[in-house]
Amino acid sequence: MSFMLFPSVALLTYLSATMLVLSRLVSPKGLNYKLVFALAVLAIACHGIFLADSIFAGGGQNFSLLNVISLVCWLIVIVITLSALRTPAVLLLPIVYGFAALNQLAILVLPSALKVQHFEQTPALLMHIIVAFVAYALLIVATLHSVQVSYISHKLKQKDFLLGNQFLPPLLQVESLQFRLLLAGTVLLGLTLLSGALFTEHWFELQHLHKNVLSSLAFLVFVLLLWGHARLGWRGRVAIALTFTGSILLTLSYFGSRFVREILLDRLS
Repeated sequence: MSFMLFPSVALLTYLSATMLVLSRLVSPKGLNYKLVFALAVLAIACHGIFLADSIFAGGGQNFSLLNVISLVCWLIVIVITLSALRTPAVLLLPIVYGFAALNQLAILVLPSALKVQHFEQTPALLMHIIVAFVAYALLIVATLHSVQVSYISHKLKQKDFLLGNQFLPPLLQVESLQFRLLLAGTVLLGLTLLSGALFTEHWFELQHLHKNVLSSLAFLVFVLLLWGHARLGWRGRVAIALTFTGSILLTLSYFGSRFVREILLDRLS
């Protein structure tokens, strides 16, 4: 059986889950969570199987840009799906599953670069990379929840209780989850920066300076937000603005230089 069958199935099931959520947002019966989660689990499984085969290729680890994006997307889908078991996330599920479907489509149509590395020879560096990916996924999920907080707050201020809005979770519940995710992601990001400085040979070289500076700035933004929330009660627009600022800085750090190097420069050369 061709391994390309797995992203194809993942694409179809992610799309099915997305359309199912969107179609039930205006239904008085609400969302059929069991069916959505069944589709999501199948999509996550197929996504994960193909991802493992793509990364562990050539006797090492293939962390090409497309594989890294797919890995982060997979982690985000898992976190959102698990968190939705306790806190309804009807606004976020179609966003996350829709993006995951686009990711699977990209895997099917774009050529896969082979950039094999051997991180198993340096376990500390491999652990550093894994923690970095998990930290990024948690912080992006927290950012997505901040979008949901903003939407719910807006609807409450307008006293908009139209069909579909009654299935939104309580504002304080989503906000609490957002800051728990921010705290966990920020702690892991701090560990990533510390382990990178300790175990990465080229950490202080000029070619990695922009990545390290942007990651450090993002970490400081998240720490400032968590401190302001705990001490000064920061929430609402201030929290959302700082969350997005930190996430943008971290995204530029993780993917900006790699996009220029692996996509733009490769196309020009």
